[in-house]
Amino acid sequence: MSTKNPRRAAFEILLRIEKEKSFADLLIDLELSKGAIVGADRGLLTELVYGVLRRQGTLDHILGQFSKQRPAKLELTVLLLLRLGAYQVFFLDRVPVSAAVNETVNLAKEIVPRAAGFINAVLRNALRGKDGITYPDPATQPAEYLAARYSHPTWLTRQWCDQLGFAEAEELAAAMAEPAPLTLRANTLKTDRDALAERLEKEGVSCSPTRWSKQGVRISNSGPITRLPSFAEGLFTVQDESSQLAPLFLDPQPGDRVLDACAAPGGKTTQIAQLMGDRGEICACDMHSKKLRLIKETCDRLGIQSVRTFTMDAAIPSPAISEVRFQRVLVDAPCSGLGVLRRHPEGKWWRTRAELLNLATGQLAILENLAQYLEPGGTLLYATCSTSFEENENVVQRFLAGHPEFEAENLAALFPEYSELMTKEGYFRSWPHRGGMDGFFAARLKKKGSEN
Repeated sequence: MSTKNPRRAAFEILLRIEKEKSFADLLIDLELSKGAIVGADRGLLTELVYGVLRRQGTLDHILGQFSKQRPAKLELTVLLLLRLGAYQVFFLDRVPVSAAVNETVNLAKEIVPRAAGFINAVLRNALRGKDGITYPDPATQPAEYLAARYSHPTWLTRQWCDQLGFAEAEELAAAMAEPAPLTLRANTLKTDRDALAERLEKEGVSCSPTRWSKQGVRISNSGPITRLPSFAEGLFTVQDESSQLAPLFLDPQPGDRVLDACAAPGGKTTQIAQLMGDRGEICACDMHSKKLRLIKETCDRLGIQSVRTFTMDAAIPSPAISEVRFQRVLVDAPCSGLGVLRRHPEGKWWRTRAELLNLATGQLAILENLAQYLEPGGTLLYATCSTSFEENENVVQRFLAGHPEFEAENLAALFPEYSELMTKEGYFRSWPHRGGMDGFFAARLKKKGSEN
């Protein structure tokens, strides 16, 4: 039996996320590592934290119809308790609604007793009036409807409507409000996908092959992946299918010298090594030495020896590679993460429309700096896990306008088997509502000329 109330633990985590902009996965792992929450309560804690973060916008929209005060005006502790209670009432079937309200009110009596009566009244009013909850009219306020119904910032749903049209934007909004799939990549230096799937089944893990990546398997049910013997043996690593495609488009060859910028935690780095048969040299860099340790640990587990790591600010020339030129450069640029909001739902409440332009400026600086390390005739792949035009097509267009020695290659022509995933300009774009992959972008740039 747990010695700590999972609802209280969820409240404390949500409070830290609001105050410190901490990441949910790290805080949940820290809480569970203490051992005070056991059995089914561990799953309840995780569900409550991620559920509230995913549905925060919808919860506030609902609560606003049953509270005399707008949610934005409420004291933070009161608002978080209301969100916890409302999530259990409206989205968590396994908890009886009476228990959800009672447990929330009891928690309120411990944390903010003066507001317990108010919280009780709002939740019970919402429960009685749930059939009368209204949303903006999708015909006249499409972005506002998607934001309230599927819990996303209005500026983002407006952007999706502009990019995809309302009908498809609604499919995307619905997909982005659900948990992300768990996908693994087979370590082809030790096994192949079919053998990995067979091994996982023997370990009690249900899986199926991914559609686009020939190295990927999608997990449908499992315990902690890192506790599997096959993980310890280095037979796989965790990596979304869209992320697995980027190294394929870079097309590294055995014996190449490859620069992988902003490489941590190393998923693409190790896949590049696999594609090269671990023959050649991969220079993986990141600004933070702690993150480089993650790459080293993964390489050791997978048995990869062609990777060396070093600290580098990708936007600034590095003395470590000043005289080195590479056949391939992967620019996996720091971005808004709008394509992976399912995995980090707290992030969608931190970002603003204005931030995209600032991020794009940094991405362009990284692209321009790293381009100098590419030899003539070499290939550069620019990639992000963002859905925005500002961070993707616009950055590439600005770079090409200032660098006539580069040209964009048409990925649909180079990789016709993936043409369904390409834009009309020949860039790679994946969307979560189209096949379940994370939102991802990649453009392949060629440096003109060849070495004499």
